[in-house]
Formats: sequence, C-alpha cells, structure tokens
Amino acid sequence: MAINNIGINAYRNAMGQGQAIRKTVGESLGKTEKPGAGFADSLKKSLREVNEQQLLKEKAVESFASGENQNVHELMIQLQKAGVAMSLTSTVRNKVLDTYKELIRMPF
Repeated sequence: MAINNIGINAYRNAMGQGQAIRKTVGESLGKTEKPGAGFADSLKKSLREVNEQQLLKEKAVESFASGENQNVHELMIQLQKAGVAMSLTSTVRNKVLDTYKELIRMPF
C-alpha cells in the first residue's frame, strides 16, 4: 500500500512540474497567438519585429553619431541584433521562394 502511494505521489508531482514548466516556457516564448492564426499572420508579425530592430538600429547609430550616447558596446549589440534579424529574414525568404519554385515544377 505504501509503495503505491509513493508511486502515485511521485507521478502527480512530476505531472505538476511538467505543467508548470510548459506554462513558464509558453509565457517566456510569448507564443500565445490566437487560434487560427495562419502562416501569413506569423510572417507579418515577424516582419514587423525585424522592422522594429532596423528602426532601433538607426536610432542607436544616430544617437552615437550625435554624441548623445557614447556606449560603443550597446551600439554594436544593436547592430548585431539587427543584422542577425535581417539575415534570418533573408534566409527564410530564400527558402520560401525555393519551395515555391519546387511546387511550380511538380506535375499534377
């Protein structure tokens, strides 16, 4: 009897921890999109975020050039963030175009 209770309690604890982890990860990723959000909506959201990174980069460069901000580290970090975001966007775009070309070549 005691062994069964220990096993059931361990199982319940593990399930509770798993649910807490899933909730925490879901909140930290911020992927709480509305149900039915399609590929186009996700793409638009991603492009908006890339555009925001580019705008932040421009502001950081202007701020550094005008002398308002003398922190080179922050400037370089922002430049890298914007560069990585643009590179990722370009890569995804190329993959989507390659996939489209493959679909066009498929005989139906």
